[in-house]
Order: sequence, then C-alpha cells, then structure tokens
Amino acid sequence: MASPQPQPQPPPQPQGPGLGHLPSVKADGSRLAIHPADVHGRFMTRRRAVFAALIAIYVALPLIHVGGRPSIHLDVAARRFYLFGNTYNAQDFWLVLFLLTTIGFGLFFVTAWLGRVWCGWACPQTVFLEGVYRQIERWIDGPRERRLRRAAGPWTAARVVRAVAKHGAYVVVSLFLAHVALSLFVSAQGLTGMVRDGPAQHPVAFAWAMAVTGALYFNFAWFREQLCVVLCPYGRLQSAMQDRDSLIIGYDLGRGEPRGRVQKVKAGGVEPSRQGDCVDCRKCVLVCPTGIDIRNGLQMDCIACAQCVDACDEVMDKLGRPRGLVRYDSLNGLAGQGGRVPRPRLFIYGGLLLASVLALGVSLARRTPFEANLLRLQGTTYVLEGGTIRNQFDLHLVNKNPTESTFSLRVDSPVEASVVVPQRQVKLASLESFRVPLFLTLERGQARPFTFYLEVTDESSGQVKRLEAHFLAPPGNGT
Repeated sequence: MASPQPQPQPPPQPQGPGLGHLPSVKADGSRLAIHPADVHGRFMTRRRAVFAALIAIYVALPLIHVGGRPSIHLDVAARRFYLFGNTYNAQDFWLVLFLLTTIGFGLFFVTAWLGRVWCGWACPQTVFLEGVYRQIERWIDGPRERRLRRAAGPWTAARVVRAVAKHGAYVVVSLFLAHVALSLFVSAQGLTGMVRDGPAQHPVAFAWAMAVTGALYFNFAWFREQLCVVLCPYGRLQSAMQDRDSLIIGYDLGRGEPRGRVQKVKAGGVEPSRQGDCVDCRKCVLVCPTGIDIRNGLQMDCIACAQCVDACDEVMDKLGRPRGLVRYDSLNGLAGQGGRVPRPRLFIYGGLLLASVLALGVSLARRTPFEANLLRLQGTTYVLEGGTIRNQFDLHLVNKNPTESTFSLRVDSPVEASVVVPQRQVKLASLESFRVPLFLTLERGQARPFTFYLEVTDESSGQVKRLEAHFLAPPGNGT
C-alpha cells in the first residue's frame, strides 16, 4: 500500500491583532490617543535632516528675493503672482492646468515606484508633526512611558503646568507657521507693516491668520494621524497606483514566523523548537505614528515613515541577527520572488509625466513677457468725416516682465494712410497695463478694406508681437 503523499504546508500566518479596526479607535468608538515611542536609527536621522531642510525652505521662501521680488508672492487681491523671478497675471492661469497634470502624473509615477515615500518623508503633515510638534511634546512631557503614566493619572499641579507649557508652545508655533503662510500672499515686508499697524487696520488678513492658526493647532495638537487615516484620500488611492513591485515597508513573514521570545539551549543539549527571528517585542508597533502592526501586512494606515524599520534593526543588532526583518522592499521581494523596477505601469506613468513636463516647459518657454491686444473701438466700425474714412483701434498693453520695460510701436500697412499713434514708445512698470489709441485715416475716394499689422517690440528682451487688424470701408468704396 502506497504511503500518502505529504501535503504542502501553508505559509506561516502573522499572529497578533487583526485588521478589522483602527488602532486609534477604541472598541466603543471613542478616540485612543497614540503616543509613539522614541526611535533612533539611520532612517530617522535622514528624515530629520529632510524635515529641517524642508522647514527651512518654507520659512525662507518669502524672505529670499529673486529679481527684486520675493521668490514666492501670490498677490491674489491684485491678481499678480511672482514666482522665482518670473511674473504672472490672471491671463496666465491656463498654465495651472499643465502644472496640475505634471504634479498628478508625478504622484502616480513616484507612488508606483517608491510607494508612499511622499507621506513619510515630505508631506507637510508629517514634516511639521514629527519634526516640530512631537518634538515639543517629547521635550516637555518626556518619553512615551512617562506620557502614558501622566495621561492615566490625576491632574496634579505639575501636570497642569506641563500642559499649559506644551499647548502654549503649540500655539506659538502655529502662529508662526500661519504668519509665514500669510507672507506668501502679502510678502514679508507687507506682513511686517500689517503687524505694526495692528489688526484693526487689516481685519481680513488678521482673520485669515487666526483661522489658519486655529486649524494648525487643532490638527497638530489633537487631530494628528486622523488626517492621514480619515481625511487624506491619498492613502485610499495608493492601492490603485501600486502593484506588487512597488517599494513599501513590510515584514518578512517567512523569516519572522513563528514569532516568540528568545529560546536558549536546554540542559542536556536539546535544541529548542524552530523559531522565527521576530521575538514579539512589539517595538515596531510602539514607534508607529499611526499605531498599526506592520507584521499584519500592507495597510492603508502605513505612511512609510520607516520608524518600525529602525526599531526592528536595533533589536536585531542586539540579538546578533541580520537586519531587514522589517524593511523597504516590494511585496514580491518580501515573498522571495524578487522585484523588478522596469515594468509597464512605470513606463506608462513615466511617459505621461514626461509628456506633461514637456507641455509645461514648452508653454513656459513660449510665454511672452508682455500681453498686447489690438481691438476696434466698441461701437465704431469706421467714421466718415468730410472726405475721409477713419478706423479707430485701442491697444491694450501689459508688461509681464519682473522689471520696468519699454515697448516700441510700429504700424506696417500695405496702403499709404495717415497713421496716428499718440505714443510710439511706452514705458511700463512690472505688471502695469496701459491703453494706447490708434487711428488710420484714408481719403474717401482711395479707401478700401485691407489688412495691416501693428508690431509691438519689447526693448529689453527683443521679442516682437505682430498684431493683425483690418481697415474697413463702406461697400463699393474705392472701386
């Protein structure tokens, strides 16, 4: 009788809490505050450097001047926008379409390739929460264990003092960040003047500053990870953007299971039963800013911050085991199937990103440093005056250069006509507009319809716009 064939063993399954609940919500639906433990390691060191650089850039943007203007000044009230030495007005709004498509396709490409690296390393929510507000909390309230003991204990005088100091610091930082945001719209110099004048002189700006301060304080002092888990749509969209070769942070199930405490060799030399590398210390859970257990697999709540990687690597180093039980890898890589970077999804997203970047680049390159529109005066097709016929036009000129510019006007007409342009040269400040009238007059017996051109030359850049217009005359005139 043939012996039964051995059945294949299913892969080891993770142990611990399931995935059917949010870590920040209790069983009764109430909020459970998350207090991540402190973590040190290579990724945390790099992230803090990135946080510091991004915060420095954010604060410096309204202070650094390019071409005599703030590097970013979005003067919405006047519909004038200064970006890194270039000037834009409301007529340039169409460029926003190419900018948004570039950002969108860039997000698709980066997510398909590197997963949620934006969330963990560069998102303002993460940068300010982990780089500023949680640091204040740690400086005042101490490490996680001390914070939990105080939260569970009574309200003593020391606890009240710490709470007032902590939330006072939150308010101060929120006020500072709100005023930096406001300076992007009114300029740093304008903001200084508004603060000096007082709220009564600028009630709208003051109201916006207070509203942004309140939103920042509410978000970073209380709402925190709920913004990522509940409100942000990116976490829900990532599953459609990623595939099994996208870079994620994951737990090596085959190497880590079955998890358990470190076992020693028993007396008599008997070896302990086989055990995975995970010792179930739960440090990866304690340091997670959203409170998930990374050992349960890829989850929507994971922001790819790599804090669990640093925590696990520290434990592996102490045990003398190789790092990487929790690591950056793809789902295929974690399953031992290898990973591939070049794949159809990346080529498609990369092609769309390249096309949008080229479209944006061409649009910016072909953008002229001035606007010039030649229109016939409203309600006047032509004017009959004695023995002459006169056509009247209006040139609307806008200087979109960041500095003052001079524009020269020249009429190119195939017919000898009396041309009157009150100003052959116009000097305009940045984003200043001006209207110049234009009159063409012919003897009635010689007048006939024809096309002429008005050339507008920007003397600073040498760019020329050739505007087409039509001289009109009564039917049958000049024949």
